[in-house]
Amino acid sequence: MSAALLERLRGRLIVSCQAYPGEPLRDPDAMRRMALAVIEGGAAGIRAQGLDDLSAIRAVTALPLIGLWKDGAEGVYITPTAGHAVAVAATGADIVALDATDRPRPDGRPLAESIDAVHAAGRLVMADVATAAEGVRAAGLGADLVGTTLAGYTGTRPRTEGPDLGLVAELAGLLDVPVIAEGRVHTPEQARAALAAGAFAVVVGTAITHPTTLTRWFGEAVGTTAGGAAH
Repeated sequence: MSAALLERLRGRLIVSCQAYPGEPLRDPDAMRRMALAVIEGGAAGIRAQGLDDLSAIRAVTALPLIGLWKDGAEGVYITPTAGHAVAVAATGADIVALDATDRPRPDGRPLAESIDAVHAAGRLVMADVATAAEGVRAAGLGADLVGTTLAGYTGTRPRTEGPDLGLVAELAGLLDVPVIAEGRVHTPEQARAALAAGAFAVVVGTAITHPTTLTRWFGEAVGTTAGGAAH
C-alpha cells in the first residue's frame, strides 16, 4: 500500500494548504475549500497542518494527505513529539510530516520515537530536514520520505532565494527514499527545476494558497501601498 501511495506522487505536485494564526483563512472549512480548489486544478496530494484542518480535508478527498501539527513558533515545532505525531496519524493523514533536524525536541525524546510511533499507527513518515546529514540520519531511522522543508531556516545552511536545489540534488544522490522538494518554490519553472535536480515530487504552498503573500508580492512590484481604496 505504501509503495502504491508514493507512486501516486511521483513527479507530481503536492499543494500545501495552510494559513497562519490570526489570518482570515485560518479556519478548517476555509482550508477544506482551498484543498478542493487545488484538487480541481490538478494537485496530486495535499499537505496541511492542524488536527481540525486535516480531518476536514480527509473527509472530502482520498488523495494522498501529508499531515503535520505546528505547536509553537520557535525551534522544533512541526509535529514536535511522538504524541503529536500519533494525533496527526489519527486524523487519517497518510503521511505524517515532522521536524527531523538535529535540534533538541521539546520533550527531550529522540526522533526515532516519533518515527516508530507513526509506523505503529500504520502511516508513513516525511522527515522535514535542513541539511543532507539530517536527511541521511532520518532515512536511517526509518523515514519514508525526506523533504527539504527546513533548508535555510535553522542557521545550518544559507537560505537560497528560491528552492534549495543543491540540497535536493545532494539528498537525491545519497538516499534511496523519495526526496521531496519543499520551501520557496514560487514559480512553475522552479518546480520543474526541482524535479530535474532529482526531487521525487514538489510541494508548493505560498505561491498557490497564501493570497496575503501573493498580494504583497504584486503590491511591491507595482508600488501599491496598504490602505488603498476598494474597486
